[in-house]
Amino acid sequence: MGKALIIGCGGVAGVAIHKCCQNSEVFEEICIASRTKSKCDALKEKLKDSKTKIKTAQVNADNVEELIALIEDFQPDVVLNLALPYQDLTIMDACLATKTNYVDTANYEPLDTAKFEYKWQWAYREKFKEAGITALLGSGFDPGVTGVFSAYAMKHYFDEIHYIDILDCNAGDHGYPFATNFNPEINIREVSANGSYWENGNWVETRPMEIKRVYDFPEIGEKDMYLLHHEELESLGINIRGIKRIRFFMTFGQSYLTHLKCLENVGMTSIEPIEYEGKQIVPLQFLKAVLPDPASLGPRTVGKTNIGCIFQGIKDGKEKTYYVYNVCDHQECYKEVGSQAISYTTGVPAMIGAMMLMEGIWKGPGVFNIEEFDPDPFMDALNQWGLPWKESFDPKLVD
Repeated sequence: MGKALIIGCGGVAGVAIHKCCQNSEVFEEICIASRTKSKCDALKEKLKDSKTKIKTAQVNADNVEELIALIEDFQPDVVLNLALPYQDLTIMDACLATKTNYVDTANYEPLDTAKFEYKWQWAYREKFKEAGITALLGSGFDPGVTGVFSAYAMKHYFDEIHYIDILDCNAGDHGYPFATNFNPEINIREVSANGSYWENGNWVETRPMEIKRVYDFPEIGEKDMYLLHHEELESLGINIRGIKRIRFFMTFGQSYLTHLKCLENVGMTSIEPIEYEGKQIVPLQFLKAVLPDPASLGPRTVGKTNIGCIFQGIKDGKEKTYYVYNVCDHQECYKEVGSQAISYTTGVPAMIGAMMLMEGIWKGPGVFNIEEFDPDPFMDALNQWGLPWKESFDPKLVD
């Protein structure tokens, strides 16, 4: 069918690449490119029995010219960006210059401010339209599957959706006193930023961890969850008909929060550079270096994740509620692809998003958020590729 260039070789990329190789009819050839080529080579060696032909390359994703040269050399049908969110724009620039389709899992964020917004990427709409190529933004789980869930609910069950609560529960236990399940730098920036939710066309800002709820998650049980800002709130607020409020909640254990507060109090979560022994260092980047690598958590993590969306709205003039979610088991993910469920739940949808563009199931020139396309083929693919979803029409609501 075609070729995909995958930029990045961390935990999520590892899952997406495994899944591309399982789906060799679509992904006949892939090139794995990262700043550290040895990581790409090690993964290629692990997957040497796959029917998918694998190449590797060294690339600095901050350098547009290097990216252009790599794309021109490999000639992919799609570039799957699984690098850092700070590199979205350079990779989009390279895709524009080479007229190549683009997919990512997280929106652009400047290095110097923990600000998750789509404005930088939405500014590329006209350019991508003129180039006749597609950019698919946010094809992970949240953002990603949560957007597909919203489009699916809108298409099949509602005339108008008034309230969406996105609930992200990780009940996995890795046995460390403190570790993050994905890139520590991104994770801690996200958690220590102010929370916010979208209501009546406006953002309502909250202090970090100010709003807490307890929810009884299917297959997991009761967990404390906290309101965070999350990027899909911004696009869903525009794309979902009738919306009045969208909130995003994530679960955290007390030990994690206590450690985080302590690290924050001593300045270790700061992104402001400081001078140390004559060098400029960023405390959060130093902290990332001393924490366990999220990719190493797979063998030790037990338990499940549950991520989904609760919708309230109107159908045929009557009030309706609907809950759609996925439950994923950390150990099952590890057995299949050598990763814990956090990387798995992002890496699988990343492969599916790339597949949607490569097969021409989703197409159209411009820059799109995932909920703007027909959700049905993506929902079918989730069941096929390891993230089956469940639904309830009488869920417990979040107050």
